[in-house]
Amino acid sequence: MRVIKEDAKAGYRPGSVRDFERLYRATYGRLLGTVVVMLGDRAAAEDCLHEAYLKAFRRWPDWRPKAPAEAWLHRIAVNEALSYRRWAKLREAGELVRRLGRPAETDLQSAGALSSDFLKALRKLPPKQLAAIVLRHYHGYTNREIAIALGVPERTVASRLASARERLRRELGSEFSGRSGTSPPAGVSLDEEPLDA
Repeated sequence: MRVIKEDAKAGYRPGSVRDFERLYRATYGRLLGTVVVMLGDRAAAEDCLHEAYLKAFRRWPDWRPKAPAEAWLHRIAVNEALSYRRWAKLREAGELVRRLGRPAETDLQSAGALSSDFLKALRKLPPKQLAAIVLRHYHGYTNREIAIALGVPERTVASRLASARERLRRELGSEFSGRSGTSPPAGVSLDEEPLDA
């Protein structure tokens, strides 16, 4: 409850630039410590915290002292760090794909293996499902390898793959059976695979 007492003593007024500056000076060290612990990287934590303070400053006129200002800022900073971690995992997956390179068929689309409808359907998938499908079907990684690459449990990979397959089936409809050039590329089956595959 020390924060609440400090907040009451500080007398922060929503929308006051001076008060936000005082709040910034009073909270920066503690917030940085929180985000560094969450991310394990000081530079990334500083970037996240910078974004969090920008968001907080934009919302400062709307802040209501129902909750202490520091708690409000912590919530914004923690959400920013969580968002950073989610995107970091996707960036790692992309980096892994770049490092390992493309499969033998260098340009699947120009080789006619991917129809434009299939590509559009792929691009509509949520990023985590798309990463799982690409790593599984275009690079041939096992669920276990994908789980290690993405830092998630193997069952999560299986779930993402199943959800992605279902979304692709819904998106492409009955034409997905192979007519009209909407079928997936050779070697890509949207049938379920065993968990340990």
